[in-house]
Amino acid sequence: MTAVPLDSFRAELERLRADAESALSAATDDTAIEVARVEFLGARSGRLKAIQKSLGGLAGADKPAGGKQFNEAKNAITASFEAARNRVLSSSGLQSESAIDVTLPGSPVRLGHLHPLTRTIRRVQEIMGRLGFESVDGPEVEDQWHNFEALAIPAEHPARDPLDNFYLAVARGADPLLLRSQTSTVQIRVMENRDPPLRIVSLGRVYRPDTADATHYPMFHQVEGLLVEPGITMAHLKSVLRLFASSFLGGDVHVRFRPSFFPFTEPSVEVDMEWGGRWVEMGGAGMVDPAVLEAVGYDPDTVSGFAFGLGVERIAARRYGVDDIRDFYRNDVRFLRQF
Repeated sequence: MTAVPLDSFRAELERLRADAESALSAATDDTAIEVARVEFLGARSGRLKAIQKSLGGLAGADKPAGGKQFNEAKNAITASFEAARNRVLSSSGLQSESAIDVTLPGSPVRLGHLHPLTRTIRRVQEIMGRLGFESVDGPEVEDQWHNFEALAIPAEHPARDPLDNFYLAVARGADPLLLRSQTSTVQIRVMENRDPPLRIVSLGRVYRPDTADATHYPMFHQVEGLLVEPGITMAHLKSVLRLFASSFLGGDVHVRFRPSFFPFTEPSVEVDMEWGGRWVEMGGAGMVDPAVLEAVGYDPDTVSGFAFGLGVERIAARRYGVDDIRDFYRNDVRFLRQF
C-alpha cells in the first residue's frame, strides 16, 4: 500500500480549514451553523473525521508532524465554530450560556423564620423580663419529689395516677421517674438553691397523656411565674397578669379570677382574660401554699408569694387567631409561613 505524502495531507487540511471558515463566516442563524458543524465536525460523516482516518496512511516518520497539523486544524475549525455561534447569539439579543448579565435581578433566597411557639416564648420572656422576672429552665425528666411531693401533692392524690402521667421505666427498687407534668418543678429547684426575694418565670415543654383535640395535646408548653417576697398579695398577682396580658395581646385586656383548687396554692384561682369582647380561660394561679414554702426551707411567716401557670399554645393561638393548637405541630409550611 502506497503511503500518503505529508504535503498532500497538509494541503487537504488547509482546504478543509478554509472551507469551514468560509461556511461559518457566511452563517447567519443557528440552522446554518448547525449544518456547517455537521459537515465539518460531525462525529461520523464529518470531513474532519474522514481526514483523520487518512492519518494512518502517512509514513511512520511523518505521523508525528501529521498529527500535530491535524490537531491545529481541528482547534482552528472549533474556534471558528464558537466565534460564529457567539456572533449569531449576540446579533439576536442573546448571550452565550457562560455569560452573566449583571443587570438581571437575582434569584430570591427563601428565608426561614422562627416557629410561632418559639416567637411566643421569646416574647413572654421579654415581657416578664421588663417586669423584673428572671427566665429559668430545668430538666424535663423529673423525680417524685420535685414533680409532686414538694408541691404538696401527696401519694394518694389523683394527679399522680399512672394514667395521668408519663412514667419512665427505671431499675427495680428505684423511685420512678416521669416526664414533668408542669414547669412548677423548676420553681422548686430554684427555691431550694436561692433565698427570697425571688422573681422567676420558667417556660418549657410539659407532658400529660391527654387526647389531642383543638385545645389539648399530650405535649405542650407552659409558662409559670413565681414571686416570693414579704407582703405579697393577690392584688400583686392580678396586676402582674394584667400587665402581661396587655403587653402581649395589646390594648386594655381585663383579667378575672374564678375560685379553683390546686394543691400547691391557697387560695387558688382560674385565670380568664377578656380580649376582643371574648373571655378566654388562660390558666391557673394563686398564692403559694405555706406547705410549699416550708418544703424548700422558706419561712411562711416572713415571706409570701404568688404563682401562675399559662399555656403557651393557648396564648399563641389567641394572639395569632389559630382555632386548633394541633396546627402548631403538623409541620405544614403553608400554615407556618403565615407567621
